[in-house]
Amino acid sequence: MHISSDDALVKKIIEMMLVRAIDNPCSIISPSAYDTAWVAMIGYPKDKYEQPMFRRCLQWILNNQNSEGFWGERDCNGNPTIDSLPATLACMVALKTWSLGHEHIEKGMTFITANSMKLLERKDAQKKYPRWFAIVFPGMVELARRTGLDVTFDDNVEEAVAHVIHQRQDILKTEELVEKYRYPPLLSCLEALPPNLMVNNEATLSNLSGNGSLFRSPSATAAAFMATRNNKMLAYLCSLVRSGNGGAVPPMYPIDQNYMNMHMVNQLQRLGMSKHLPNQVISEILEHIHREYNVEDPSQTCNLIPEIIYKSSLAFQLLRLQGYKVSPRSFCWFLSDEYALKHIEENYEKFASTLYNLYGATNLMFKSEVELQKLRSFTRTLLAKSTLSQDIDEDCIMLSPHLQEKIKYELAIPWLARMDHLEHRNQIEAATKESPLWLGKCSYFRISCLDDEDLIQLAKENYELRQKVYEKELEELTRWAKICGLMDMGFAREKTTYCYFAIAASTTSIPCDSDVRLIVAKSAVLITIFDDYFDMEGSLDELKMLAEAVQSWNNKGLKNPSKILFDALDNFVREIAQKYFDQNGIDITQYIRNIWKEVIASWLTEARWSKTGEIPSIASYMETGSISIAAHLIVLQASCFLTPSLPPHKLNPSNYEDITQLLMISCRLLNDLQSYEKEVKDGKINSIYLYMRENPSAKIEDAIGYVENLLQETKMKLLEHALMDDYDAELPKPCKMLHLTALKVFQMFFNSGNHFDSKDSLLDDINKAIFLPLEPLKSPSPNSHPKKILKVNNLLDKISMKYHWRRLQLRIHCVPFVTGSLGGLQVQMKVSPNLKSLAN
Repeated sequence: MHISSDDALVKKIIEMMLVRAIDNPCSIISPSAYDTAWVAMIGYPKDKYEQPMFRRCLQWILNNQNSEGFWGERDCNGNPTIDSLPATLACMVALKTWSLGHEHIEKGMTFITANSMKLLERKDAQKKYPRWFAIVFPGMVELARRTGLDVTFDDNVEEAVAHVIHQRQDILKTEELVEKYRYPPLLSCLEALPPNLMVNNEATLSNLSGNGSLFRSPSATAAAFMATRNNKMLAYLCSLVRSGNGGAVPPMYPIDQNYMNMHMVNQLQRLGMSKHLPNQVISEILEHIHREYNVEDPSQTCNLIPEIIYKSSLAFQLLRLQGYKVSPRSFCWFLSDEYALKHIEENYEKFASTLYNLYGATNLMFKSEVELQKLRSFTRTLLAKSTLSQDIDEDCIMLSPHLQEKIKYELAIPWLARMDHLEHRNQIEAATKESPLWLGKCSYFRISCLDDEDLIQLAKENYELRQKVYEKELEELTRWAKICGLMDMGFAREKTTYCYFAIAASTTSIPCDSDVRLIVAKSAVLITIFDDYFDMEGSLDELKMLAEAVQSWNNKGLKNPSKILFDALDNFVREIAQKYFDQNGIDITQYIRNIWKEVIASWLTEARWSKTGEIPSIASYMETGSISIAAHLIVLQASCFLTPSLPPHKLNPSNYEDITQLLMISCRLLNDLQSYEKEVKDGKINSIYLYMRENPSAKIEDAIGYVENLLQETKMKLLEHALMDDYDAELPKPCKMLHLTALKVFQMFFNSGNHFDSKDSLLDDINKAIFLPLEPLKSPSPNSHPKKILKVNNLLDKISMKYHWRRLQLRIHCVPFVTGSLGGLQVQMKVSPNLKSLAN
């Protein structure tokens, strides 16, 4: 299944979005009403400050009051957030300063009166307000009253305001204007500090950045300029307003373009849109990030600014996953700084999202990176603590109403055990409830285009297209298993759906029209049934006869079920060999047979051990067991059909690369850790049992610890081999990444239990991956449909109307499913002729 025109349009949309971000970062950043208001308060010196210097900012305030009367952000449910209180007060002060917008002020005052209690209410009386709010809100109340606005509250609200003011007093008593380990510092809230603090101009000017800003804060810089009339600040403010959209001011300026580009690429990948990312644009972005990352000197940036640590760790993850050589030094420096460690430990709630991202970076550590191992232990401890905290969202870099849930998930499910397809589903569903954002000084910093309904809809359609492909392929796999007689063996585990789910959900890098998924799934089904036959059903004589038949590749003398197994295997090998010959003109039949011969011989060896009571050494066991797990068979066979494909001679059992051997060992150890109790009862050999036998003084915990440590080292080595081009040079990159995918599948199956043998532990995930549609996006009201359809979205404003019309045609077909409303479809149909004429 393939929609070429839609694919082309999606690529066009995303390319234009990334190009816009590079050309004018401010154009895709959500504006800050609070900062815009402060810039709007500035007057011309020549006119004794009686005329506004930045009229466009004032006009933006007049044009952008919400219908409820407030300025500022809404949450994922469409309700005003707590930042709307200081933002609305600041906008009213700006209008009052220039005697404009009396009706706007009246509506704003009504909003403040009606909503302050609800926004200030705390479920836990001990929970503090966010630090920025405790500083800024009282300052705006005091400024509004000094400006002549009649800001009054009832008794309940006054009590809540008093709590905020009390918290501000505590902050002012305990903090210096600028501290090494606190960011943003008090001075970044200069505009809201009480007059009795008496911040002198010398302190302000000494902390001025090279770009003329005070900690990149438009509001603080505006207040500082009104106090000092510094020309450097003026140049900054003029540049700020010129860069904005229609007079709007972003919450921080200048915008860190690398940071924003990283965030955009990361979010698009998490939405499952990787295949649509334009290679040239992404390569340029990553190259620029890499250049900047490599020139950063940790000794010069050793401060605990969460934004910088977060940015460095995110860059590390993006670059490492793309095979760049990067060191974690830029975000691990604080591990050797006693004071920095202590500060983070004492203020872990304020670093929650930064710690969350740092922990994510440690998922990609290699064996030699001791500092990342230390970082993992440090961050895991504090993240576990933060899941119990009531103040986790205070001053976090990345904000989410579900941050604690994400942290719990991160700690519970190893990165290698997560299936890409399901991770994309989680991100798409989360995007319908919350948009990607992080905190500026006192307002939310949001990349508006990532919150765009069209983009989320594209991600949703992309996901459901893959579901349709997966469902169709699963039906084909089931038919094949029935035709081959594999579903009626009587003794074997029926894991057809499990086998297909594993490859389909684990990676979305395999194209929709690829044969690889079915080749992997068929291999896994055959391996499961063969393994069960050798483990449980066949007598030693029957197993020897089947193994000899495979070695000679002749079914003469075989009886059921051995004959059914051999014939199914023979037909499968013929099928994939013919497919490869049709594509490449090379016969790989003997290569594939040889690798199956090796695996079946290992099964016979294990069966002999089990049925005769022979006890091998742990070395002999690992040599055989790493083959009998058959992970390499699945990966190498399928790699012949990747692009570029695996060279056929790499299928030779005597010619395996290091990454293949690491995969074989890792998968065997994963299986042993979760199956040793059952296997001992069944009379089977296991590495944990053998370790205890060869080390009589060892306890079961020692044996498990030994295997776990060996597994951890092996997985880290495999990860390095998969990501770095220095290793296994003859293997194409897609083949190495399929090795990593196989490791993820085994980690998923054997994570905290043997899920492969479970009858129901994976059913929910299977349903979500293949059968259950995503939740519908929130549909607008019927009256809003014509406006929505006729509007050329900001993602599409450089795309021809012809492409836009194609996109709308596609949306018309899926509207009943998305909205469940025939009325929505009728409204869209009514406007379509106008659009069609425009397209023509």
